[in-house]
Order: sequence, then C-alpha cells, then structure tokens
Amino acid sequence: MYGLDRIVDTGRMPTDALLDRFLTGLLPLGPVAVWAHGSLGGGDYQEGRSDLDLIAILPRPATARTAWQLGLLHAGLRADPLAGLLHCTYLSPATSADPDQRHLTWAHRQLFKRTVTPVTRRELHSFGRVLYGESPKELLPPVADGELAEFVVRDQRDFWRPTVRRAELWRQDVWVDLGLLTFARATATLREGRLITKRQALDELPALGAPGEVVEDISERRYGDPARPAATQEWTGRRAELTRSYLGPAIDTLVGAYS
Repeated sequence: MYGLDRIVDTGRMPTDALLDRFLTGLLPLGPVAVWAHGSLGGGDYQEGRSDLDLIAILPRPATARTAWQLGLLHAGLRADPLAGLLHCTYLSPATSADPDQRHLTWAHRQLFKRTVTPVTRRELHSFGRVLYGESPKELLPPVADGELAEFVVRDQRDFWRPTVRRAELWRQDVWVDLGLLTFARATATLREGRLITKRQALDELPALGAPGEVVEDISERRYGDPARPAATQEWTGRRAELTRSYLGPAIDTLVGAYS
C-alpha cells in the first residue's frame, strides 16, 4: 500500500496541498486505491486550468451514508481555489468491472452518478497515476481495442455531432476546447489505437484541417498568459461559427470511416 507520502509530485504546491487534504479526509472511508487520470495522469496538467480527474476505489458500494460523508468531505474543501476543479468518481471492487455501472461522482460541486468510460479505463491502464493504494491494473479489467473504438465512434456520433447543432453552446470556451480536442483525440485513437493528451491533440488539429485562428486561441488560453484580455463578443461569435462549420463535417467523415 502506498501512503500519503506517495502522492503524485505535480511540482505545484497548491495542487499537492489540495490532494493531501482530500486523501486525508477520505481515509476514514477506508479507500483501497485512489488514481489520477486525464491531464494529471497524462503529464499535461496546468494548475488552475486543468481539472483534477480522480478515481477512488472504496471497499464497499456507496450507500446513502457514503454519499452524505463524501458530500461533507467535498464541502470541506470548497474554500480551496482549486476545489471546483477536483472531480472524483467512487467505485468499489464489487462494481468496478462493469462498464455500464453508474458510480457516485463528485464533479461541478455536486454529487451524481455516471459510468467510467472505456477511454478513462484505458487511460488508467496506460498512464494512470497511483495516489494511494493498489494500481489500476490490479483492480480494473483491461479495455479491448474494439470496445475502445466502438465507444469513441459512438461518442462522436451520438453526443458531439448533435451538440454541434446547438449554436448557443459554442460561444463558451469549454465547448470549443473540448469539442475540438476530443475530436483530435478520437481521430488518433481510431487511426492509430493510441490515447493522446490534450497538448498532443492541439498539435494534431492543424493537420486535421481545424481553423488556425481557433487552434491558436485554445493554445493561448490553455498555455499562454492567464492575464490576457478577455475575448470580445465579436470574436466568440466568429470562433463559434468557425468551430461548428469545421467540426460537423469532420465528425461525419470520421464516423463514416470507422462505423
């Protein structure tokens, strides 16, 4: 078993402090393991910009009392400026193998239930970081290539393609960023069978024909000066149209090639 001294070294003290407080608060529930995936696991973590994506394995399936305890734990962290970015899904050894099982999750400052996707499961096997306890390979079954590809196609076809039609969403930074970066990551997975980070996805977008102005905008907001001026309404409107005009046909082509 790893102890609290084996928390991942992010090299950024505010993140370390929040993870220390989170894991210390979780210990009374007897966690079997806590893992980081996403940017924190893949080495692309940007403090204050990236989410802290975590998976915790608790010894037993969550009950109403467990939900109450977890709600108190996360509420106790809310004064930390990074706490709103900390998302954690809670599994148990008895439920972790079922890809369709919905698990208690804290994200966006609330508790709800969601599945752990094949992409997340593959991330955990490929580059998940152990913050506490056992490794993902000891507790999660591997994800077959076919299962991963099927999920990626379905996600692009059934979630992202209809979302492109919702014009009001694409004035928001988060939709532009996630829409384009998820598409680039999906393309790499389907073409080459590999998972790539958001930074690698950003580098892939120009070769995929994404609008250069939008790619530069994402890069500046994610990796540039955090004090840069806010975007104008004129630019956010233009960016939305550029993104939607590109992403809709691009998704159609990708899904058509791999369905």
